[in-house]
Amino acid sequence: MNKLDKTTIICRCEEISCEEVEEVISNGGRTFDDVKRITRCGMGPCQAKICTSMVAEIIHQQTGLSPSEIPLPRMRMPLSPIKLETLATNSTSFSAVKSVLDEVELEEGKVR
Repeated sequence: MNKLDKTTIICRCEEISCEEVEEVISNGGRTFDDVKRITRCGMGPCQAKICTSMVAEIIHQQTGLSPSEIPLPRMRMPLSPIKLETLATNSTSFSAVKSVLDEVELEEGKVR
């Protein structure tokens, strides 16, 4: 990767620039999670899918750590919406994960 301009946006979701990431590293940050805690980089809707490799490259350039020495960021479980009715009634009969199979009706093992 070529040297990035200081104004280059690394995390599009949180609008974190290369300069902000470099500042965290110059103050002792050595992992993606260090950058994430201080700048919110990687905490947007894409959950660091876009910026992980760029932050790792900046850490590598600034510290000399090899990419294998830079740990991957901690990830959160994906969230899905739950109806208020489910929470209010303390219901346990809901499916938070929808798939195509939820829409398919089977009859004797075959799709109807």
